[in-house]
Amino acid sequence: MKAEARRRAAIVVFAGAGALLITPAWAHEQRGQAAGFLTGLRHPVSGLDHVVAMVAVGIWGAQLGVPAIWLLPLTFPPVMAFGGFLALLGVPLPGVEIGIASSAIVLGAMVACAARPPLWLAAVVVGFFAVFHGHAHGTELPAGESGLLYSVGFVVATGCLHTIGIGIGLIHGWRWGRTALRVAGGAIATAGMLFLWRALS
Repeated sequence: MKAEARRRAAIVVFAGAGALLITPAWAHEQRGQAAGFLTGLRHPVSGLDHVVAMVAVGIWGAQLGVPAIWLLPLTFPPVMAFGGFLALLGVPLPGVEIGIASSAIVLGAMVACAARPPLWLAAVVVGFFAVFHGHAHGTELPAGESGLLYSVGFVVATGCLHTIGIGIGLIHGWRWGRTALRVAGGAIATAGMLFLWRALS
């Protein structure tokens, strides 16, 4: 069963990577529509604070195993989209940058400690931080671009980052892999502390 789960996760990882590679094809769409989608697609990978947190979600899910390996990455994008929708409506959310930095600290710590809370609690933690990431994306929508297509773009990119995290997390099946993931989690949490310091400066 574990081998089959790893095979399926690897397929998802390659599919996600392929989705990122084929995005130039959207350049043939109408200018405004393509720009909105492509801008949203690129936005999550333009900031390291977003990238490390989203990858950490996938890694943590892989550490926890089925069903968390799918539930956590599936929880983040829709809740993030909700946060982005709030931003597009002009609803303020205090401490967005602090929330994003804290997400890297907390999620990195969960990976570093190989924490195994109840599944519902893990999903709540992931969903809580997703709101901050989504609000940041929504706030930074460029003028004149489609909010809907921009949102679809950053949700797709986020899903790809989660699948990359799952792919990395599959090394949890080996002893050396578990050690490597703990080190990676510590690095993510440390990066989060640097992001927090920058946000508070």
